[in-house]
Amino acid sequence: MLQKKTIDELLAEWQQYPEMMERIEHQHTIDAMPAKLVPFPDKLHPSLVKALQKRGISQLYSHQRQAFDYATTGQSFTAVTPTASGKSLCYHLPVLQAVLENKTSRALYLFPTKALAQDQKSDLNELIEQSGEEVLSYTYDGDTSPGIRQKVRKAGHIVMTNPDMLHSGILPHHTKWVSLFENLQYIVLDELHTYKGVFGSHVAHVIRRLQRICRFYGSNPIFICTSATIKNPKELAETLTNTTHQLISDNGAPVGKKTFLFYNPPIIHPTFGVRRSAILEVRDLARKLYEAQIQTIIFAKSRVRVEMLVTYMKELTKKKIQDESIRGYRGGYLPSERRLIEKGLRDGTIQTVVSTNALELGVDIGQLQACIMTGYPGNIASAWQQAGRAGRRQDAALIIYVAQSTALDQYIINHPNYLLGSSPEEARIYPDNMLILMDHLKCASFELPFKTTDMYGEFEIQELLEYLQQEGVLIKTSEQWHWMSDSFPAHEISLRSASQENVVIIDQSIPANTRVIGEMDRYSALTLLHEEAIYLHQGVQFQVEKLDWEEKKAYVREVDVDYFTDANLAVELKVMSEDKQKHLGQAEAAFGDVMILATATIFKKIRFDSHDNIGSGPIHLPPEELHTSSTWLSFEQPVNWTEDDLTSAMTGVAFAMNSFIPLFIQSDRSDVHVIPQVKAVHSEKPTFFVYDRYPGGIGLSERVYDIWEPLIQHVFEHVDACPCQNGCPSCIGAQDISDKGKKQVLNFLKSFLLEELDD
Repeated sequence: MLQKKTIDELLAEWQQYPEMMERIEHQHTIDAMPAKLVPFPDKLHPSLVKALQKRGISQLYSHQRQAFDYATTGQSFTAVTPTASGKSLCYHLPVLQAVLENKTSRALYLFPTKALAQDQKSDLNELIEQSGEEVLSYTYDGDTSPGIRQKVRKAGHIVMTNPDMLHSGILPHHTKWVSLFENLQYIVLDELHTYKGVFGSHVAHVIRRLQRICRFYGSNPIFICTSATIKNPKELAETLTNTTHQLISDNGAPVGKKTFLFYNPPIIHPTFGVRRSAILEVRDLARKLYEAQIQTIIFAKSRVRVEMLVTYMKELTKKKIQDESIRGYRGGYLPSERRLIEKGLRDGTIQTVVSTNALELGVDIGQLQACIMTGYPGNIASAWQQAGRAGRRQDAALIIYVAQSTALDQYIINHPNYLLGSSPEEARIYPDNMLILMDHLKCASFELPFKTTDMYGEFEIQELLEYLQQEGVLIKTSEQWHWMSDSFPAHEISLRSASQENVVIIDQSIPANTRVIGEMDRYSALTLLHEEAIYLHQGVQFQVEKLDWEEKKAYVREVDVDYFTDANLAVELKVMSEDKQKHLGQAEAAFGDVMILATATIFKKIRFDSHDNIGSGPIHLPPEELHTSSTWLSFEQPVNWTEDDLTSAMTGVAFAMNSFIPLFIQSDRSDVHVIPQVKAVHSEKPTFFVYDRYPGGIGLSERVYDIWEPLIQHVFEHVDACPCQNGCPSCIGAQDISDKGKKQVLNFLKSFLLEELDD
């Protein structure tokens, strides 16, 4: 019989084990904070007062009151407070107040995912029911039945949707939504921090199209944005909405005690500096929490890692019939399966959930007690979002950060204050990306004609409209540009990915009962859904029997094997144009456009537990092409260095660079990529390229162009200080059997880059 323990009891128990305490590099406690409460506003509608009192709420948190005051005086605002601080009342109260004062008022709620919209609908409907008033709120997404759609368009006071549906299902059909657009008083953007990078840049244009249609129908809505903590919330909200915002950043909600453990797996190979796998350490920690009956969320950075951990954890319950207390959660699961998991977390039937960052967002999953992060999530904002999933409100929480062997993870485990004391990153968008701008200009032209004097948001567009006329999609009359193509532009544009289509995963284990079990974007499918790949879903293993690349379908069959697969991606890069250039001593930095060809080459079979490589095979898939922006640093071919030695040294430097760029430009590690070329095609010189992993670029590599010198200096200091002998995954990535790897990298950095940059 498992014995239930409190977090304090478990921590006290762990302190008795020297082996455990050796791995805990740092422990930090954030004390509980009481709530800051203020009275209800005098003008708050009596029905809303009644509804709040039924919930046991007799006062508002200070940030909720501030939000109500801004909204009801006609000011757009952005509220930035932690997870579980009652942010939803920041928009529910002013919106319901407006509808109760005037039944023609309308509001549009935008959530980044369908799951969040469904979750908020339940909360809002409960509040409406408690008020005793008739306010009609609906979700409108791909799952909304045709019978209800007309009712939503005509009578919905509050319409909840996501940017994708607004982009392709509402704005192009605005003539069916006249009552919404004529009376639209509030637009709510929840989880603002998710609108960054390529997705945020697309959404900025969807908002500009929405504002243009509102003006056409005579409305001028107020924006209400809510966000987790980021460095530039006001700037992001204003860039996204092209509107001035007030900022609410003082949290009035209570905060429970949080204990952070910085946990470093032990070194198992001192010569090569190799540490025990973070996955295996997380498995062991999660088992201890499971046995103590502490409800836990485990975050892992990839789908494969989520499924590996679910597989390991389910060993605990395999003798129990239909035990669902351990589950996985990630993108690619079908919506019905995700709803069941969310419900299980709320009612306590699920004790451990392993998730990608899909559960960082504010879906209500109840009162979890512990959070384990498998490695650094990629940015500080995500780390705090994940930590906020445990100990909601007054409850104590345990957050365990388990470091991987990567350079960035080892830097953070040795500098815990970087995570605990630094402000979160900026969330940046780049609406000026010409590919994205042109896509949405087509959509906007389809929705309403442009006058020959019109701007589009802040953009001068007349020359761009002339280009679209030459392309044959617009025609110009004396005063207006009209859409004339047969195509429907919004259907061809995905807001979320560089590639426009996902690959559907079809289980054919039972020939008479084939079923769709998930989906995946094309770029990920190159390395995760090639033929013979092991695809993991809820701890069940499937082998990819056939990948139909043309039809975007992967056919899989359930198998029982003791390995998973991992694939290599080869990247070719060519410079297309050079827009900026500067000398850094003897080296030369530049910025411009590049073309990338990514090809999946071979895959490896890796055994569970030992993680040994037990086989490999080729991958036969066409390359994916990407046009983007890049910065590069070139220098003269070093004398007396063989090509092999130079390749080895540059590969080690590139590995470390890739790890530390997120520290300098506050981006996610997956947003940029570093490629070394011993002989670059355009200059025939040794060159490091740093490129944006999005079509057209989103401004990240341009920021690296300005920080080449401190970046190289930081790489040198980190590699030099690493305690390993010959190079390891914590510094240069290599585990060189000779004694040359690390020395080569340091000599290279000292002799060529640092000296050349200083000249």
